[in-house]
Amino acid sequence: MSPVNPGASAKEVLIIKLSALGDFVLSLGAMKAVRETHPSARITLLTTPFFEEFGKLCPYVDRVETDGRPEGMKATAALIQRIRKADYDIIYDFQTSGRTKNYFTALSRSGKAPLWSGHHEKAAFFHDNAERGRMHSIDRLAEQLEVAGVPPEGRWLGTSAPFPDLSWVRHKLGDTPRLQPAYFSLEEPYMLLIPGASAHREAKRWPEENYAELASRVADAGIQPVIIGGKAEGPLAHEIVRREPRAKSLVTRTDLFQIVTLAEKALFVVGNDTGPMHMATLAGAPGIALFALTESNPDHAAPRGPKQPVIINSAPTLKELSVDDVWQSVRALGLLPA
Repeated sequence: MSPVNPGASAKEVLIIKLSALGDFVLSLGAMKAVRETHPSARITLLTTPFFEEFGKLCPYVDRVETDGRPEGMKATAALIQRIRKADYDIIYDFQTSGRTKNYFTALSRSGKAPLWSGHHEKAAFFHDNAERGRMHSIDRLAEQLEVAGVPPEGRWLGTSAPFPDLSWVRHKLGDTPRLQPAYFSLEEPYMLLIPGASAHREAKRWPEENYAELASRVADAGIQPVIIGGKAEGPLAHEIVRREPRAKSLVTRTDLFQIVTLAEKALFVVGNDTGPMHMATLAGAPGIALFALTESNPDHAAPRGPKQPVIINSAPTLKELSVDDVWQSVRALGLLPA
């Protein structure tokens, strides 16, 4: 007998999503679909400490547990025991990593295996697609949900893809001063520069001198260039501002919620293949994403946005991508002052 999704009768549901930032925000549409499928359930998100605050405000989950990556056998055993004791009606593994597959294996060793949606051959809802690793995260999650019996209706633009929606951020937090551009002494129009990427993958970083030249052209057009990122982007931002003093650095000054609300009012955003770039375009900023083809395939990892398609600029490595190429894409957005 084929397994059946408990749907509206479910009382306890678990979603597993541990990281990384881009993948996490891309999974928000799938989390919303789970919420709609189980309207009366208490939905728990198993994640990592970085996403605790964001998860607690997310309207698709009711509680957050942050020990999704326990250290050591004792902590792992405690996590497995807690999940088993919770007796979830269904578990959605949106991480689908070797670690989370091992969680299912451990849960299945004694007693009845939980009703599980993920990439495990013994799962009730096994997403058995050899091409899943080459699918865009949104499309892969859509297919995983369909295998699990989550109905596709009501999704973005009439497709089956569970498109992430970040409009809840401002609604949940209220339109407070810290969510306004003026909090950072910004006036519109402004745009966002996102120069960060994995430090160990240099090919994915567009050179800071190119960002500085782009910032100069943007500032000449009467638009404030604003740099966002974390601590690792500090040296990059410092060099960009040194070369182009009209650029403003907000590096380390924005939390995840402020990235969303700044992007909502930004004229456009230009950035590397990195998590904040996904957040900015999902929040509604028209975007230009820079991809190193030797490192990642935009067909599988390109940011998406609700307003218009994101323009992709690519080269084998980002050092080979010229400022003129990116500037041409900026002009193609049709947003520059006449």
